[in-house]
Amino acid sequence: MRNLLLPFLALIALSASAQSKPVNILFICVDDLKPLTHSYGDPHAITPSLDRLAARGVQFNLAYCNQSVCGPSRYNLLVGARSTTLGIYGFGRDFRTVFPDAVTLPQYFKQHGYTAASIGKVFHIGHGLYDDAASWSRPPIYGQIIEYLLPESTDGGKLTREEALFGNIRSSLPHDQLVRGSAWECVDVPDNAYSDGRMATEAVRALAEFKRTGESFFLAVGFARPHLPFVPPKKYWDLYDPAQLSLAANPHPPKNAPDYALKRLMELNQFSQASGGPPLSEELQRKLIHGYYASVSYVDAQIGRVLDALEEEGLAENTVVILWGDHGYSFGTHGDWTKHSNYEESMRIPVLFAGPGIARGEQTSAMFETVDFYPTLAALAGLPAPAGPQPLDGKSQVPVLRDPARAVVRDHVYHAYPRNRPRSGGEWLGSAIRTPRYRLVVWQPFKDPRQAPDIELYDYVADPLESENIAADRPEVVAELRALLAQEPPPRAPR
Repeated sequence: MRNLLLPFLALIALSASAQSKPVNILFICVDDLKPLTHSYGDPHAITPSLDRLAARGVQFNLAYCNQSVCGPSRYNLLVGARSTTLGIYGFGRDFRTVFPDAVTLPQYFKQHGYTAASIGKVFHIGHGLYDDAASWSRPPIYGQIIEYLLPESTDGGKLTREEALFGNIRSSLPHDQLVRGSAWECVDVPDNAYSDGRMATEAVRALAEFKRTGESFFLAVGFARPHLPFVPPKKYWDLYDPAQLSLAANPHPPKNAPDYALKRLMELNQFSQASGGPPLSEELQRKLIHGYYASVSYVDAQIGRVLDALEEEGLAENTVVILWGDHGYSFGTHGDWTKHSNYEESMRIPVLFAGPGIARGEQTSAMFETVDFYPTLAALAGLPAPAGPQPLDGKSQVPVLRDPARAVVRDHVYHAYPRNRPRSGGEWLGSAIRTPRYRLVVWQPFKDPRQAPDIELYDYVADPLESENIAADRPEVVAELRALLAQEPPPRAPR
């Protein structure tokens, strides 16, 4: 009898050992990715890898960034604090100059015995920002955000404006005398000819190493596309007919909205094809939208390689996989392109979770902020609730991940964007809340927050395209939402 029990007891011990092994984290960050996948309902997107991930996890349909620009948004994620908490709204200011002892999300996992590794774009590097050595167990592996293969894309191989900014390159020429690079490139080359393909290869290698060593890992993998320039290999351009792609349904500014709330081109006009400024021709609009879709399919294929490796190495069952786009993206809605605003196209992001302890094949209308990742991942890994020392603004979304149809953690999300108005008191902040139905934006100057604000209100049931600011017509809704906004911590002035 004793001999018969031995295999059974060994099986129980093996099962207990497997259950006690810490949950791994694979965090996939995609630069400039809006909710443009087939699983999010886009009729054109060819995204089988992201759709597969959504099918085995939970998709948040009302997820929002805290600020729609790369550097601050990544600080929101990695530090767990909103821009309004950090007082960092732009580039050139490291979060450790504000909170020198802050414990970042990967650093928190490192403190609990995980190997924290970074491949590709995770922290924003460039524009005077650099990586954070304390966050990682090993030196990060970097990709390239601005990358060309054709000399004609850079006026014969010259340093471009965006290459200088993203590479933290000091040039002997003033920035406005550097050449504008091309906004796209279409070359018949293998996937690894561009950085995202190489970063996927590095991620596959890292997963094989973690399998070999048995280390518990927090692996962050950041992909550059669909950030400008749109440079996916030709086969991804060939997936789409640009004539079939949709132009912006509402290219006009919202009626009654403050002019300064809009952004126009800004980032886009750093590239040669858009240097003439708005309005953009229909042909150019279609080319840019085509390039974005092709870039999404290219990065989807690279993500697929990483997900395949996770399964092939036998790590999928014990790994939480997250997909996050750092902010939204506009294709000419309101005349705006790219991001840098408080409007829906800039703010709404894709968020997917899959893995142990998470429902499968579910979509939820529960609201989610970027800062929610920090406490959510700690809870999924069974770690103690993080407590700083920096202020943490997130809420754990584990109840939603376990019961997506019924659980609600937030009744609104908060976000903000600043605008410089030299003739009107310097820099103004648009503090906003988004509920399932409304968005309220309250614009006030940092220097005198008692000044009468400019207010925007949009009703996404009656007006999903944000065609009219109805704040003046709905004072009762404005009052209700301002009371919600007043519950949020007051924003810090820029540091």
